[in-house]
Amino acid sequence: MTRPADDARRVAVRQAVSVSVATGLYGVSFGALSVAAGLSLPQTMALSLLMFSGGSQFAFVGVLGAGGAAGAAIATAGLLGVRNGLYGPQVAPLLHARGWRRPLAAQLTIDESTAVATAQRDPAAGRVGFWWTGVGVFVMWNLFTLGGAVVGDALGDPRRYGLDAAAAAAFLALVWPRVTGPGARLAQLVAAGAVLVALAVTPFVPAGVPVLLAAIVAIVAGMLVRGPATTDREETDEAGDAEPDETTAGSADRPDPEGTP
Repeated sequence: MTRPADDARRVAVRQAVSVSVATGLYGVSFGALSVAAGLSLPQTMALSLLMFSGGSQFAFVGVLGAGGAAGAAIATAGLLGVRNGLYGPQVAPLLHARGWRRPLAAQLTIDESTAVATAQRDPAAGRVGFWWTGVGVFVMWNLFTLGGAVVGDALGDPRRYGLDAAAAAAFLALVWPRVTGPGARLAQLVAAGAVLVALAVTPFVPAGVPVLLAAIVAIVAGMLVRGPATTDREETDEAGDAEPDETTAGSADRPDPEGTP
């Protein structure tokens, strides 16, 4: 008989694998577009290995491919990359990373790893989800980027294979329970507010800024509403869907060798 904590970790691992594969497939598109924009294979791989932020990478090669200057490409990619810094306050208290794990956690703090980690109800499962997703996406993204860069000319337009929608579909699968489950009213309001802000400012501001402004909506909501995650868990408990509190608390207090790389 398995414990609820073990089941929660297995769910986190399954989500991590699914997201890693979907995001990795999307890397084929980046590799192909990067070489089409004039970057060499080493330059393309350096972007994926060091920058490791899909949105920023696409923005960078998009500006260069359109004939923009290197400075404009760097500025656009930087604006989009700032959003990853906003994830730090969410994942740092969950991971408690120390020593060499701290810079590694910073490199792996991306959209996907944050989404999987924060989607878990159990802190130990959240740590497992973060590390599995971060490492999985890093490996798969770079492998498929390499493949896309090598066979870019033969591949043609990656969008005709639906690869441009793979990452978005994975995100939708993660977000959907948050905006449809019990106690999801706050998530629905925040999502709607972020969408409205992004749509309203997109025609007037540079690329990357709408993402940052939409993220500010969530930050302000978190500051105004104290403990929304706790409230959601309590409402879910009343609906009969939550795991026993003592099991969750116990699993959070025990050392978690599976939650580290």
